[in-house]
Amino acid sequence: MKKGLNNKLAGQIGEYLVCAELGKRGYIATSFTGNVPEFDLIVANDNLDTIPIQVKTSRGHSWPTRANLWINVVIDEINKKQIDQGDQIISNPNLIYICVALSEPDSKQKDRYFILQKKEIQSICSANYREWMFKHNWKRPRNYKSLDNRYEINNMLEFENNWELIEEALNKP
Repeated sequence: MKKGLNNKLAGQIGEYLVCAELGKRGYIATSFTGNVPEFDLIVANDNLDTIPIQVKTSRGHSWPTRANLWINVVIDEINKKQIDQGDQIISNPNLIYICVALSEPDSKQKDRYFILQKKEIQSICSANYREWMFKHNWKRPRNYKSLDNRYEINNMLEFENNWELIEEALNKP
């Protein structure tokens, strides 16, 4: 199977697993299967209050992203280095993200869910990128223009199974 197809399939699996988990918790959830730019699911409670949710799925222990989604990074073409100009102003900072770490097929381990807000993802990604780039004096070793960034399970342990965030968002008066 092609790598791109695997990633797309993993994304679909993650969305449907989240829908099923939310259903077990008494919510109605439906996936848009990647057809909406900012979110993947709509979740509703019995009162028909709804919230959008973004789902990110990984077959490993980290999720890829780009640093310029979170940090205002300028490329210095002359010195071949990057310049950190502070955090980006992100849209919808309170948007709920559910990051799914898929278990291996036939594994005794369970899929893992990390539930947090977009602004918390930004904080994690910004800190990770700045820490890594600081060690390299803001010069990427191979490609000075690369903005490859990652966030990992270890960065999100406090948000594991944080289903209360969804409950709070849907039960507000």
